[in-house]
Amino acid sequence: MYHFLKSTVITPKINKDIFRKSFGFHSQIRWNSKNSKNDDFKNIRNIGIIAHIDAGKTTTTERMLYYSGFTNMMGEVHDGDTIMDYMVQERERGITISSAAITFKWKNHKINLIDTPGHVDFTFEVERSLSVLDGAVVILDASAGVEVQTLKVWEQANRYGVPSIIYLNKLDKPAADTDMCLSSIEKKLKVKPLMLHVPVGKGKEFEGVIEPLLMTKHMWDRKGTGKDGTNFLSQNLSCNQEDSYFKFILKERAKIIENIADLDDIFADKYLTEGIESLTDGDFQSALRRITLKRMAVPVFCGSSYKNIAVQLLMDAVLDYLPYPSERNYDIASLDSDELCALAFKTIHNKNKEPLTFLRLYSGLLKSGQRVYNKNRGSSEKVVKLMVPLADNFKEVPSTSPGNIVVATGFKEVVTGDLLFSSGSAASKVFPKQSDVLEPLIQVPDPVFFCTIEPPSVGFQKRLEFALQCLQREDPTFRVEFDEAIGQTIIMGMGELHIDVIKERIRVEYGINAYLGPLQVAYRETLGKIVEHTHILDRSISGSKHFTKITMKLYPQTSPLKHVNVIVTKDNDLGKIRSDYLKTVNEGVKSALDNGPLLSYPVINVGIDLLWLEVGKGTSLTMLSAAASQCVMGAFRKSEMRLLEPIMRLSIAVNKGYAGRVLNDLSQKRSQILNMELRDDVEIIQALTPLSELRGYSTQLRALTSGTCSFTLEFSDYQKMESSEQEKTIQEVTGFSSF
Repeated sequence: MYHFLKSTVITPKINKDIFRKSFGFHSQIRWNSKNSKNDDFKNIRNIGIIAHIDAGKTTTTERMLYYSGFTNMMGEVHDGDTIMDYMVQERERGITISSAAITFKWKNHKINLIDTPGHVDFTFEVERSLSVLDGAVVILDASAGVEVQTLKVWEQANRYGVPSIIYLNKLDKPAADTDMCLSSIEKKLKVKPLMLHVPVGKGKEFEGVIEPLLMTKHMWDRKGTGKDGTNFLSQNLSCNQEDSYFKFILKERAKIIENIADLDDIFADKYLTEGIESLTDGDFQSALRRITLKRMAVPVFCGSSYKNIAVQLLMDAVLDYLPYPSERNYDIASLDSDELCALAFKTIHNKNKEPLTFLRLYSGLLKSGQRVYNKNRGSSEKVVKLMVPLADNFKEVPSTSPGNIVVATGFKEVVTGDLLFSSGSAASKVFPKQSDVLEPLIQVPDPVFFCTIEPPSVGFQKRLEFALQCLQREDPTFRVEFDEAIGQTIIMGMGELHIDVIKERIRVEYGINAYLGPLQVAYRETLGKIVEHTHILDRSISGSKHFTKITMKLYPQTSPLKHVNVIVTKDNDLGKIRSDYLKTVNEGVKSALDNGPLLSYPVINVGIDLLWLEVGKGTSLTMLSAAASQCVMGAFRKSEMRLLEPIMRLSIAVNKGYAGRVLNDLSQKRSQILNMELRDDVEIIQALTPLSELRGYSTQLRALTSGTCSFTLEFSDYQKMESSEQEKTIQEVTGFSSF
């Protein structure tokens, strides 16, 4: 007999030592669990929802908030009334632009959840969210499987060592295919999927799921009073050997058990010695939790968030299989548990344009009015107020404990990636040397598009500068520079949509109808060949003589230049080079690399050896830096410099009847076709295409396919341009030929 039942959470006891693995922040942060009490953290989950665009992240989050009792209505993306997509631009476009954090309760647990964007232009929002999260829910469109942006967010989660579960959403779509999804997970994500749900019904008939391990069936009423999905019917499957579907479920159950035994030694030992009959539901969940936290495989669940099916089971899975804070091993050693350690991972501005800083606490308490030490800036600041984030609303609290995500006000200097401690002495325990340089904990990608920006009149100039300053602090991928050569402000971003959203935010939030110049591609420059150059600076200024002779060798390399390599020989005496001289030479070199000789774009993929340095008595460090810079620029003039253009990974979903047109158009855009895959009547085309060929591509593609296709693109790498294309680009940018 069916009965109303919500699935039961079983949280097994965990041997924390099993999970001792260096996760996140490149071994710079670690929990000090010696004095911590795990019971304080067991009821906390810090999770992120990550996925390809339109996979259903925000819809799933809205259902979670509804079923948890946080809200009494279900927000819909297409209606523009969601809690998580609160920005005007998000509601107008129906996409997530900025990651939104929220805290809610589910079955006596506190879930700190971050809903992230799926569009590639805002992938940094995913990056900084994953840097502070303990677990992730990866959502797939069950009709599409693993898509381009799914690969990107999975790679980001792996880089931070974030354990994940996968949710196959949109099982109600006619083209939904769980077998295809599992195959794409295994082939593209390179991880073993453990399918813990079997869907009941297909397409429009999808109405529930079966859990083979627990032999439980859950059914949702999609009509009448039960259409909001709050209540669902559950029953234990009874043995019926004549039922072929029951035999199929038993087969699936045996398959999962075998996979778990292959991955978990504790489970395998009991399975082999005591038999399958001895295994309990607790054994299954304990083993799956160990496997998930060690990222040996990924549990897979299914449902339809829009149709209100199986979201509660996904929320149970978050509690069952994703880690609580002290199960993640963040590598800050020797920090006493009562000493504060927190990471600033996001900044926004309230209606009064005061900065609100999002913090993840790793140890110690944080209180309103407390002063904290910023290791990155070497300064102290006072916390004015502490608040719990509730999307675009905030609830003030007097203090917060480790393992939580909180918002602080009052910071003037803190930016994304800064590490905060209770004091300078606490920071020195982690970074003993005052000269320790912190590598960025959150990697910020370089922008690929730029354009000029102007206020509507001179009277708006200061307001525009303030707006750009605030937006740049909120979004590190958005950059602003003033070009003295043309006397204009340049803004740089990750794509056309990114720049367009920035313009809209300036108009809506700051009341400035700014004018943008035409979008231009952010090229790079590099060496065409190995070159060696000597520069002599011999100058008298105000009666003081400055002399420097410097020789450098420049050569192509694939890795970024960190510093000049000092080549010591018995003739050059560079083994005794003064540290201040070497630091100054590096500063001069980096200054020269900022502006290449072709189009003044940054020079990358260059290695530099210092072969000779002779500095006259009384020569200032400023002159030495200038000599180093001029030596590099002289070497550029001797080398055959080449332009590098950004190459984008393009994925197009198009009806078969239009595939030929799209391929023909791509061939004219210097594209390299990587793969073609047929899914039902839709052709998936993947290609590498120069960014310069993709300006306005969405409009072109709609015209080619009568608006029946979609596409995504993400930055792949920089590649050298052919000589003819380089000459064409130089003429377009400068109006002159390089010959």
